[in-house]
Amino acid sequence: MSDTMEEGVIVSWQVKVGDEIKSGDILAEVETDKATMDLDNYEKGTVLHLNANEGDTIPVDSVIAIVGKKGEDFADLLTAVPSAPAAEEAPAKEEVAAPVAEAPAASPAPAAPVTISSNGRIFASPLAKKMATEKGYDLNQISGTGEGGRIVKRDIENFTPSAVPAAAVSGVESFETIPVSQMRKTIARRLSESKFTAPHFYLTMEIRMDNAIAARKQMNEYSDVKISMNDVIVKAAAIALQKHPKVNSSWLGDSIRINHHIHVGVAMAVDEGLLVPVVKFANSKSLSQISAEVKTFSAKAKDKKLQPADWEGNTFTISNLGMFGIEEFTAIVNPPDACIMAVGAAKETVVIDNGEMKVGNVMKVTLSCDHRVVDGVVGSQFLQTFKELLENPVKLLV
Repeated sequence: MSDTMEEGVIVSWQVKVGDEIKSGDILAEVETDKATMDLDNYEKGTVLHLNANEGDTIPVDSVIAIVGKKGEDFADLLTAVPSAPAAEEAPAKEEVAAPVAEAPAASPAPAAPVTISSNGRIFASPLAKKMATEKGYDLNQISGTGEGGRIVKRDIENFTPSAVPAAAVSGVESFETIPVSQMRKTIARRLSESKFTAPHFYLTMEIRMDNAIAARKQMNEYSDVKISMNDVIVKAAAIALQKHPKVNSSWLGDSIRINHHIHVGVAMAVDEGLLVPVVKFANSKSLSQISAEVKTFSAKAKDKKLQPADWEGNTFTISNLGMFGIEEFTAIVNPPDACIMAVGAAKETVVIDNGEMKVGNVMKVTLSCDHRVVDGVVGSQFLQTFKELLENPVKLLV
């Protein structure tokens, strides 16, 4: 499994005796000198015998398993070629053991011998290391009974913790494993497909937000619902999409769909991941309508009451992390969209205005584009229009 490999460690078996397997199935995970790799099966048949235990170190060209016809006699095969250490009950080879450092005087319990390499490395299988860490055992105190004195699974299971000298503990390693929800699985699958299928490129632009901030403040003096800056961003993006329909498109393999309707997905975080409810026909809605709709989506998302119709049909997506203080980031295109826009926080900073330095509010946005559909010039033109709308928000109303 490696051009320099002389032995391997059976990290875990993926089959058991009696399993019917075919070519291409994975037999085991094996630690080589370079990596932990899957060991492929090449013969169709039944697993008749496993000739090694998890954690065992096996020389190259040894027999580790036998695949054949059900009921077939395989005894001769085990004697015809070199064999791996087959059984837990097989006696350990004699080993040259080096004692660990002597325990402190206050802790008289003797340390168990352990096989140590010339460079001071303790020989232990990955599974044994993992089990020792979980149980809080010190590998220096455990004897190895595997090939060449390697510490294996059975050594951890048979180890008596009382034999370990007491020592001061400065901390405890701990973790928890949680199952992956269906939502998280779907997110992982869709975004992996997008990231590794669609050739992404990214365009970042700074936008002066002073006028948008002032306009929003005035709007909220008259609006029945509180308009957020994100609502203003959704409206500006929708109008910009109306002027640049190629950004409002999808890749269909042998064709490109240019959408004439504008449905803006608004990414929202929930406990189990990310949902993207869709503001449909956003270019035709007022800021108050967009605000009310987004607030409804947010409440439904928190209560897990969003319906499929709420998150289907997006033609463009906005992901805004500005409320968390994130100044700039890139987002993965949300299929079937050709683009997604990542919005950062509006930050108060020093700006140059007509040759003079003054304090201003600047926001960075990054457009992630599927290069199969959108070219750099097309994406840049969209951002220029989006920037113009936010820097002159009165244009949102005409």
